[in-house]
This record gives sequence, C-alpha cells and structure tokens, in this order.
Amino acid sequence: MPVIKAADAANVCYVEPTEELRARLSPEQYAVLVQNGTEPPFRNAYWDNHEPGVYVDAIDGVPLFASLEKFESGTGWPSFWSPIDPSRISLVEDLSYGIRRVEVRAKASGGHLGHLFEDGPQPTGLRYCINSASLRFIPRDSLADEGYPELDSLFAER
Repeated sequence: MPVIKAADAANVCYVEPTEELRARLSPEQYAVLVQNGTEPPFRNAYWDNHEPGVYVDAIDGVPLFASLEKFESGTGWPSFWSPIDPSRISLVEDLSYGIRRVEVRAKASGGHLGHLFEDGPQPTGLRYCINSASLRFIPRDSLADEGYPELDSLFAER
C-alpha cells in the first residue's frame, strides 16, 4: 500500500473538528482521533485484549482490524500485522519529531489511528501500532447484534 508523502497530505481525509464530534467522543478519543495524539502505553483499553472480535473506527464504525491479526508486540498498544481491508486505511508520511514515520489514518472518517512500523511478525513483517482510543471493540459473539453479521465469516475461515 503506498505511503502518501507529507507534501501530498492535502489529498488525505482528515477529521473535521466539530463540536458535535467533540461532544460524542471522550476527551481522550478526541485528542487521538482529531488532534493526532497518542495515548499512554499499557494504560489503554485494548493493549492486552485477547478476546476474539473486530476493532472498528470509533468515529464511524468502519471495521478496521480483527483479533485474528492482533499480536503481542510488547509496546503497550494494540498491534496488528494486517488490517481487515487495506483500502479502509490511508498511510501518510509523518515527519514530526524529527524522524520519518508512517501515520495510519482511517480513510473514511479521517481519524488518526496510530503508526505503521516494519518490525512486525510474518506473514507481513508489519506492525500497525494503533491507539485503543481510536477504536471500538466488538466481541465476536456480539457481531450480529452490533450490525456486523458478515464479519463472523472472518473467524469461520480459520
């Protein structure tokens, strides 16, 4: 998946910081998703979650990651070696803090999710290091009730 250069970031969807969104999200979610913040490691909702299920965008509910691709990275944030559908995320060059990183954004909502690193496990060798505050976890046994019955097939294939 191509990384959008920082100079071309005008072609990326970013979150519109509305008062409605500020009221709907927790202060931490707003800081992460809208203001590109980072939550503290090991003190977030999903870093140590091992339950089967799907992680959706906290803004619009688009399914982004599945527990099947989650792994223990030792970093204190949820880490995945692959998204459910790469077309649902955007990768943007991040030159902040004097280093080159790759930012992960939700393509539809524009929310900041985290960063992508090339030190993950096989089969991809990638680590999508994602803030829990940018996600909402839906347990596998609640997928149908939450409106995602088709995603149960992700788990049946394994």
